[in-house]
Amino acid sequence: MTCHFPPPSQDAAVIPTILIDAARCWRSARDSGESTQPRLSRTLAGHNCEILAPVLDSLCLFYEAALGRPITIGDSPSMSEDEHLLLGLVGGSRPPQFLNCPNNLSHTLDCALCSTRIMLALTFAKSNGETLQ
Repeated sequence: MTCHFPPPSQDAAVIPTILIDAARCWRSARDSGESTQPRLSRTLAGHNCEILAPVLDSLCLFYEAALGRPITIGDSPSMSEDEHLLLGLVGGSRPPQFLNCPNNLSHTLDCALCSTRIMLALTFAKSNGETLQ
């Protein structure tokens, strides 16, 4: 089951930046043994969307589990293949089944992707004064 709940189009340009910043922050926090959510919250504060810290923490955790290895991050401004794939998964152009991971991980990642899409849409609709129906 794939849930399609895309973020509002007028914020389409900022969402990849937020996702890549979050993934890089998450990986860095994990590598240094820090708590991921507080660090994500500080990073996301720069985008005025700290509320996304828990959902992006879960997304990165389940994405990494589905990959079966640590997420490879790129060097600014170039993105890694894992970062490109993450954007494709969140954007819906790549289904979680593309990863060839065990079915239970694919379903769990799909749930995390749906939650991320919903929270992105709600967060950016609120910041733009929109209402979702």
